[in-house]
Amino acid sequence: MNNTEIQRALDWAVAEVGIPGIVAHVKDGDQTWFGTAGVSDLKTGAPRRRGEHAQIGSGGKSVMAAILLGLEAEGKLSIDDPVNRWLPGVLNVNGYDGDTITIRHLLQNTAGLFATGLAPEIAHRFATRASFLKHRHHEFTTDDLFAMTVSQPPVGQPGERFLYANGGFYLAEAMIEKITGNSFAEEVEKRVIRPLRLRDTYVRPDNDTTYRDPHPRGYSRQFYKDGTDLNAVDGENWASFLEDPDLEPLDVTEFNTSWVPGNIVSTTDDMIRMVGALASGKLLPAEQHREMWTTVTTEGSNWLPYTRYGLGLFEFDPDVTGGRRLRGVGGSFWGAMFFTVSTEDGEHVISVQSNFELASWEVLQRIFEAGFGVTFTP
Repeated sequence: MNNTEIQRALDWAVAEVGIPGIVAHVKDGDQTWFGTAGVSDLKTGAPRRRGEHAQIGSGGKSVMAAILLGLEAEGKLSIDDPVNRWLPGVLNVNGYDGDTITIRHLLQNTAGLFATGLAPEIAHRFATRASFLKHRHHEFTTDDLFAMTVSQPPVGQPGERFLYANGGFYLAEAMIEKITGNSFAEEVEKRVIRPLRLRDTYVRPDNDTTYRDPHPRGYSRQFYKDGTDLNAVDGENWASFLEDPDLEPLDVTEFNTSWVPGNIVSTTDDMIRMVGALASGKLLPAEQHREMWTTVTTEGSNWLPYTRYGLGLFEFDPDVTGGRRLRGVGGSFWGAMFFTVSTEDGEHVISVQSNFELASWEVLQRIFEAGFGVTFTP
């Protein structure tokens, strides 16, 4: 691992991209390294440090997939069960068909669901500074999330193509609770936290807007200008509505994330252990591990570059990494970014967290190229 180049990437992310604070935690066999740049708190100037709690965002999707695959291994479901078997009628709305969409489709983002993260229910609450400040404590119920999932028509047939959609994972979480009779938090504790001996990972209650200490403050510039008519924003003109990039970032630490799939908080130490286990097959039986890493291309979806997607996780296309299989999870939203990537054997893992959204893919690219000794070549 080239720690000097990783540190340069961290320093560049703060100095040039404008990220308030960022960390990179590396495990390479028995060796570890932890680097930081910037601050945990812009007011106090407190530095970033190891062991800080943060929302893992869409990294929680991998946990849902692992739990459902574990239930399949126990004979309690099939990953190819139609959604209607477990949640009858929930998807029979607005052109969707719960008899043809399967659990696999949900976990693989190939169900034909629209991009739920762009739903008006999210955008109208959080897209401008004024609306964010007004709605930051809004709690989404399960019924709210179900309704949002089918609030717009399908974008394709089940299995036709990849399109990133949080909605499928709202359904996955509900299935876990229905099949087991336990809360999602209880199943995470039973099937992931205890087996992997994670010390600082937990499911945050839906009404909680705090973090266990220590934690960084979260900051964001991910906003349109106040007063923007969101109905006028489209895929061609959206950049013209963005707020002045010279504005000070908004402190978004106290933020209800009940709409984030899984709503899981963790640390870089725990994420290294978890993603290493998911990448290498230490958590699931061989058949379910194979299913988890049977991937589809994300090309043409405007998602992360150079990736293929399995069940709740991604893998960098080996054609781009010179044959290296690099597997990971990641998430980004207002005030937080958390990506963790591992080699196939789980021995070399890099976990990156910033108290700012993913402002530039180049931040991750520089860190992973330096840390894994690869060059992403399209």
